[in-house]
Formats: sequence, C-alpha cells, structure tokens
Amino acid sequence: MKKSIYIQLSLCSALVVFLAACSKDWLKPDQLSKYDPNTTLINAQGMYFALAACERNMRHEYYGDNAPILTEIMQSEIAVEGTTDKAGPQVNMDAALLPDADLNNVNTTKVGWYWYEGYKGIKYANTVISRIDTAVFKDENEKNAVLGAAYFHRAYRYFKLTHQFGNVPFLDREFNDPKYDFYSYDRWSILERMKSDLEFAYQWVPEKVDRGRTSKAACGVLLMKVCMALTDFDRAITIGNEIVAKHPLMKNRFTANQNKPNTNLMFDLHSVEAKLDGSNTEGLMYVVAYPQVELADNPNARIQTMRNAVPFWNSANVKTPDGRAGTSVDLAANETDPSLNINENYGRGIGRLRSTWYFTNEIWRSDKEANDMRGILNTDSWRKMEDLKYNHPALKSSNPWYGKNLIKPVNMSIEDTIRCWYSWPHYKVFVPDPLVLQKAGGETPWYIYRSAEVFLMMAECYYWKNDLAQAAVNLNEVRTRAGASPIAAGDVNIGEILDERARELYYEENRHIELVRIAYTYTKTKKPCEIFGGRVYSLENISGPGGINSNVKQMGVNFWYDRVVSKSNFYNHGVKQKFGEYKVSVHHLLWPVPANAINTNTKGVINQNIGYPGAEKNVPR
Repeated sequence: MKKSIYIQLSLCSALVVFLAACSKDWLKPDQLSKYDPNTTLINAQGMYFALAACERNMRHEYYGDNAPILTEIMQSEIAVEGTTDKAGPQVNMDAALLPDADLNNVNTTKVGWYWYEGYKGIKYANTVISRIDTAVFKDENEKNAVLGAAYFHRAYRYFKLTHQFGNVPFLDREFNDPKYDFYSYDRWSILERMKSDLEFAYQWVPEKVDRGRTSKAACGVLLMKVCMALTDFDRAITIGNEIVAKHPLMKNRFTANQNKPNTNLMFDLHSVEAKLDGSNTEGLMYVVAYPQVELADNPNARIQTMRNAVPFWNSANVKTPDGRAGTSVDLAANETDPSLNINENYGRGIGRLRSTWYFTNEIWRSDKEANDMRGILNTDSWRKMEDLKYNHPALKSSNPWYGKNLIKPVNMSIEDTIRCWYSWPHYKVFVPDPLVLQKAGGETPWYIYRSAEVFLMMAECYYWKNDLAQAAVNLNEVRTRAGASPIAAGDVNIGEILDERARELYYEENRHIELVRIAYTYTKTKKPCEIFGGRVYSLENISGPGGINSNVKQMGVNFWYDRVVSKSNFYNHGVKQKFGEYKVSVHHLLWPVPANAINTNTKGVINQNIGYPGAEKNVPR
C-alpha cells in the first residue's frame, strides 16, 4: 500500500466487553476488570463478547443530544445547524470547521467523534482478528463466522473514515502498547482490502442473528457500498439481488399501529414496534436500545430524534398574533383536549437539525409525489408548525387564540425562523418516551441498513452502467411501495437518485459520506454529470488548490460542493444569523484531521487535508 502521511492514534488499553448474546442483557456493561483478553478471548463466546463492544458502540452515532449522525446530515444538502443562540456550531464552516476547533462537543460538531470512535471500533475488531487462531472453536464454520463479523466491524469504520478524512492509517492487527508512528495509507488501497475482507464475511456470517448483531445481509450491504466506491458495479448488483430476494420490502401494514388513526404504512415501518417485530423482513442491521431496559437516567440510551429534529416550538418567540407567548410544555389545569399536548404528540424539539427547503419542499413538489406517504403532502406523515395549536396555560381563560392553529408571526426574526418554524417528517422521528417529562425521543432499535436502500444502491449502479431502464425499475420498487408514481428511464439522473435517497433514508444514511462517495466515483469513471451540464470532475485537486484561508467557493471542483451549494438555500442564498453567515467551501468535502492527532505524533510528520491550516507543512511520502 502507498503510505502517505503520519498519524498518531491513542489506543486505549482496556477491552470493553459486554454481557452476552441471546438476550437484551448484552446491552449492559459489566466491570471491565473482570475481563482479560487472554482469558476471555479463547472461544466463540468470548469473541462475541468482544464484538458486542463494536455493536453497542455503533449506536452512539444515532443516540443522544446532537448525535454524531447530525454532523453527517448537516454536511450535506439536507439540513444545516439550527441552533442560533450560541457561537461555534456548524454555521460558518470556514471559521468553525478547523483542525484545532472543539470537534467533539454537543454544542459544536462531532467530526472528531468519527475519528476517535472509528479507531476505537477498529481496535476492538482487531483484538478479535489478531487472536482468532489462538481460540478454540467447535468447527471451521464457527471460526469463520466470528472472523467475518470482526471483518465487518473493521470495514464499517474504515468505510466511514476513508470518506470523511480521505487517506487514513490502516491498522490490521492488535497493538498492546502505545504507538506514536502510525502511517496513513492510500484510501483506495484500504477499500480494496475491505472488499476482500467483506467477501469473506459475506460468505461466512450467518443470515439469522439476534437483533443488533452482524448478519450476512449487513455484510452484503457494506460490501455493496465498498464495491460501488471501487466502481465494481456488477458485483454490487449481484449482491443486492441476493439480499432483496431473501429480505423483501414490507408492503403491507404489520404492527399494532395499523389500528391507530392518522397513521400509514410508513408510520408502521419506522415505529418502535416495527423495529421490534420479528416479521419485519426489511430491516437488515440495527443498533438497539430496548424500551425501559437500560437506566432511566441514561440519556445515551435514548434516540432523542424529537429533540434534535423537531422545531423549537416551545420558544417564547412563538407568539399569538396579539403578541402573547403561545406555546408551553405544560398544559392548563384540567385541560382535556389531547391535541393541545404538543410535547406528548410531537416531542419537545430544540430545532438543532434544521431542514433545508430542498428536503422540506422541493423533493415533494412533483405530481409524482402527490400520494407519497413519506412526503409533506401527506398530513399523517409530516407536520408543519401551522398544525400545532396555541396551548399556553396563561391563554386559556381569556385569549381568543387559545386552541387555534399557530400562525407565523409577521415580525419573526431570522434566528427564530431558522430554529422555530419549519416542517418535519413526524413519522420518522417520533419515538415515544414514557420515562421523562419533556419528550425527546426514547429507547428504540434504529435501522442501520434496510432493503429499501439496497434497491436504491442497485438503481445507482445501473445509472453508472448507463442502464437507465433498470435504474428506474429499482427506484420504482421503493417509490411505489410508498405510494409515489413510478418514474420512467428518461427521468433517471443522479439528482433523482439522490432525491429518492433523501425521501427514503432521512436520519438513517450517512448523507455526507454518500455524497463524497459519489464525488469520488465521478472522478474515477469520468462520467459527465448531467445535472451540472455534463461537467466532468477530476481526482487531481478534488479538494481545491489549497492555501491558507483560501476557502474556495467555485463550482466544478467536486460534486459534493456543487450538490450542497446548488440545493441548500442556506448556502446559496447567503443566509445570515447573529452568530454568522452560513458558509461552506470546496475543501470541506473532506474533514480536518483533529489537531490533537497531529500534535501528539511525536515521532513523525502528519499531513493535514488540503484546504485546512497545517496543510502547508505536508511532507510528500
């Protein structure tokens, strides 16, 4: 492999392992001192204990306040940072997304979380991989199944890292002592290695596993993604067809929610009940937090989708037309109208994940989406601020607006418009939370991979192969299930494929990673990009020319930038709020390597990604 830069990583010495396997108890951590890898990793059970650390840590990407997945979504055309009451969030990327910034903070960004958590997962996987030949198994199948699961978890982290940070260190074994001389490897070489490992995993990992464990189908989906990154579209299509043959889409209502008013198939599919339902053939990989299993005061066990994604409707600046505070978490005494309990019905949001016009409106405006159950035109699935009602207790006795639907104040500030007034996919983020007063989103399994994404990936593969008819066939599998009208081959382009991913995979996919993967694919295939006038992209200078504070804002450098700027009304309209203007530059395609990794690399030289401070010190390797 081509070694390109030095990286230092802090390797924790303790192996985090968890209780086993066939019950929900495996979620609960036990005392670390009880586990010594030399005495625990001696058989399949011990190995699976270790891999439980990988599986459990996967959920941290999705759970909690300002979960890392929000950073991935905000670094795309789907959404932006919505909190407008502090400096430092991801508003002006030129100023905030820097190597020495606080890159792992609930009030800023989780870019740094992906770096350190990625290598933590790699460490856990490598502990199993390095010890596989010293453990005792009942047969070769059992050994290969364990090894395949470990390969999956290593590849899962590397797929993210190579699309977030580019060239990164490749660790293929366990390290028992601190090291300060790691090298970064060419991302393409790492992906080639991951493809080989995942082929092994796809062959040996079992199809049927406990929810939250690594399955054959999960290995197949990740293998598809790696194949697509390496432009092996035929192999990806073959795997995809094998997966959906065994795991068809859920096309009929199948949970107890089907008897509830104002619900539909999409509400079924994304409910807590659906993610617990053994008859759900569509879910391929989950992260899990079972309702009321973990400690009630553990916020990291809660998904908090409602806190993150629902507007800050409880703001004092959401006023009645006559200027009174309009909304409240608390209800008036003796209030019996359930429609006024906004907190219970929708969750107490803070507007952190502020959707763009592209996501809330543009992709639903076609006549073909008029009956789409996932869209804004479906009043069961989506909510607008105008659907909520004035419920402040102080209004009940005398104010005529009490119980009436909200009306946007004519003098609402830009800050409050950003944070408090937008529509959202209620069906996707509603997770009941019976254990707390202010509803944020409770404990639930969450989809990592679904068969719907497999169809969309196959559609994209056919797009790259210029077989638009088959691309349309696969897109329509997902579209018609949701009630949207089918599209024709002539409608297919990369924009339509990304629109469909946005409709189907909000708050599931790593949207930034997918855009970056496509950006690199355009450079490898040299396929003209039809949505940008046939533009052809080059791998050379994909992050721009570099230079301190260059912050290039030029179309045509990479697809990621072109897509984000052309679709996000925050970036292409120069939206300003009191803590800054929304800005993004071409080099933000890749994220900065955290400065701590550079500064503690005492035995080498670390190269920074082009466009960030420190890149001028890069040393070619």
